[in-house]
Amino acid sequence: MNEMVQAINFIIGTLFTVCFAYQFIYILIALFKKEKAHGPEKMHRYAILISARNEENVIGHLLESIHAQDYPAELIKVFVAADNCTDRTAECARAAGAEVFERFNPVRVGKGYALNELIRYIHGAYGEDYFDGYFIFDADNLLEPNYVSEMNRTFSDGYQVVTGYRNSKNYGENWISSGYALWFLRESQFLNRARMVSGFSCGVSGTGFLFSREVLKRYGGWNFFLLTEDIEFTVNNILDGEKIGYCSKAMLYDEQPVRF
Repeated sequence: MNEMVQAINFIIGTLFTVCFAYQFIYILIALFKKEKAHGPEKMHRYAILISARNEENVIGHLLESIHAQDYPAELIKVFVAADNCTDRTAECARAAGAEVFERFNPVRVGKGYALNELIRYIHGAYGEDYFDGYFIFDADNLLEPNYVSEMNRTFSDGYQVVTGYRNSKNYGENWISSGYALWFLRESQFLNRARMVSGFSCGVSGTGFLFSREVLKRYGGWNFFLLTEDIEFTVNNILDGEKIGYCSKAMLYDEQPVRF
């Protein structure tokens, strides 16, 4: 019996090793293969979408970092979905220059539903073709000043979906936050970057990504409501033949959990 268990464990271990061995190759690719030069750049008009629930303490910092972008301000419009808030999130966002959509729905709760209703609001106010692309951020993010301009260069290369470099705001707070941060750094530089320079599709990771209005039209809005809606969105695009791009120079900082 003991020998059978050891044999099963060996088979399972071998299968997992085979399935994940490609990631060791990706590390070498990410370290040594250079990125391709960008093509001609076009200045696009963007809507920035932020779903926020009781984020009055942090949303102002994100909006400040958006206003500090080196991309033309007239081509960026910030929208905040204040989702079932009981604090001053909506007031703080308006004071910082964002256009705020408030929703109170105790049944359809969550980021996916909030984003979908926010997009319908934007289309009603501006039309479906006013914006070329849509960014999604979480309220606790911070952006480097060149974030939008770098993402725009990759977007101008023809990618309909682009994800950026997800860094951490609180790497050194404790071992939990640093563990999360290392996971996302690895995902950005040693998975997505390796996939990008190898000509494969990358994966969207939670926050800090961009998609075109054509992608939005294809899915009839933001109809991704799972807890892992980023993975749902990624899989749907890849199955539909869309190659997701990665921009290593577009860095945002995300706040990581500090307890379980």
